[in-house]
Amino acid sequence: MTDRENLPYTNAVIHEIQRYGNIVPLNVSHMASRDTTLDKYTIPKGTVIMASLHSVLNDESMWETPHSFNPQHFLDQDGEFRKREAFLPFSAGKRVCLGEQLARMELFLFFTSLLQRFSFSAPAGEKPSLEYTMGGIRSPRPYRLCATPR
Repeated sequence: MTDRENLPYTNAVIHEIQRYGNIVPLNVSHMASRDTTLDKYTIPKGTVIMASLHSVLNDESMWETPHSFNPQHFLDQDGEFRKREAFLPFSAGKRVCLGEQLARMELFLFFTSLLQRFSFSAPAGEKPSLEYTMGGIRSPRPYRLCATPR
């Protein structure tokens, strides 16, 4: 884990995979526990609330190229990793995923371990697609990938 600071591009790629992949775009639904006023809107007790992570992770005012896979979103002008306020793959506030820190660590360890041991490519004549199927979660369309030991 101490190497993460020395691998800003790798860290940026992992973050961009999470931003672009966004497997739970509507987040987990919640319910208002009491009548609440937010700005000029009243949210009555018992109202089901679904926060749209998709709108945050693809906000054109927050991301330079929101509809493209672009690790540069997480790199500054010097190529160093930068955090982004609109990066919320684990939700936000009191309802943030309790396992976020463990998940971040595991993503980094698994991803770097795989890249150290394998070269990944599409089979000859095939191109993996970034298209997805939307259901309860957003899942990639099936594709084939070759993992060649280094």
